[in-house]
Amino acid sequence: MSESITKPFTKAEIEAMRRAARDEDGLKRRFRDKLRKVGSRIPFAEDLLAAYFCAVDPQTPRRVKVILLGAVAYFVFPTDAISDFLPLIGFADDAAVLATAIAHVAGSITDTHRKQARDTLQSEGRQKPDAGAA
Repeated sequence: MSESITKPFTKAEIEAMRRAARDEDGLKRRFRDKLRKVGSRIPFAEDLLAAYFCAVDPQTPRRVKVILLGAVAYFVFPTDAISDFLPLIGFADDAAVLATAIAHVAGSITDTHRKQARDTLQSEGRQKPDAGAA
C-alpha cells in the first residue's frame, strides 16, 4: 500500500477537516459542487450520498454525524493523500475513508437515506454505479 495512504494525517490536515465539518452550510455547498463534477466517475457515489443524507438527518445521533461529516469533509477537502484528478486511483483514498466511516456507523444509514441517494442520482441524470464496483 502506498505510504501516502497509510501515513497519518498532519495536524494541519485534521484541523482543516474539522473546520470544514463545523461549517455545515459551506460543507453542503462544496459537497454538492464536487459531487456534480465527479459523481458520474466514482463508483461509490450512492454510498457517499447515503452517508451525507444520514449526516444531515436530524434523527441521526451526534456521534454518527461527526463521523460521517468527517468522511464527507475529506471527500471535499482539496488536499488528499491521492490527488482526485488521477484516473482510476484518484478517489481510492476517499473511498477508503468513506468505507471506514460507514463500517463504524452502518446501522445508522437507513433504507430511507439510501433511497434519497438513489433518487438524487437518478434525478440528476446519473447512472447508478455498478454494485460490484463499490
